[in-house]
Amino acid sequence: MPKGTGKVIAQNKKANHDYFIEETIEAGLVLQGTEIKAIRAGRINMKDSFARVERGEVFLHNLHISPYEQGNRYNHEPTRTRKLLLHRKQISKLIGETQQAGYSLVPIKVYLKNGFAKVLIGLGKGKKKYDKREDLKQKQAKRDMDRAVKDRY
Repeated sequence: MPKGTGKVIAQNKKANHDYFIEETIEAGLVLQGTEIKAIRAGRINMKDSFARVERGEVFLHNLHISPYEQGNRYNHEPTRTRKLLLHRKQISKLIGETQQAGYSLVPIKVYLKNGFAKVLIGLGKGKKKYDKREDLKQKQAKRDMDRAVKDRY
């Protein structure tokens, strides 16, 4: 099964708007308590989340998983830092690439694959304001062309 496939639970729509995504990596997510139940219920928000390599491990920050309603005292802290599961070679490659100027690790989407929560992380280079405007122009031009072709038939 190719990476990034499965039941998509949440997507970071701003990732492709704010970054040029050059490479993607699938990572497992270390969860505790009722977090997987909340994810399956779709109670997750990826806005403002980011990944960082710390002490030879990759961590996901600001990923908001709302508390599970039936969780009572076993519930989790919503925005705690979560560890990502990657191979040692992948982590060492990420360390080298993120030390270059302008590169950062951006979570693109969270999905379920074979019952496990996975995160698709992209190695992204930040876009400038004029790059974002150019993308919007291209998107609008494509939409106009598709509309013209559709009206033609």
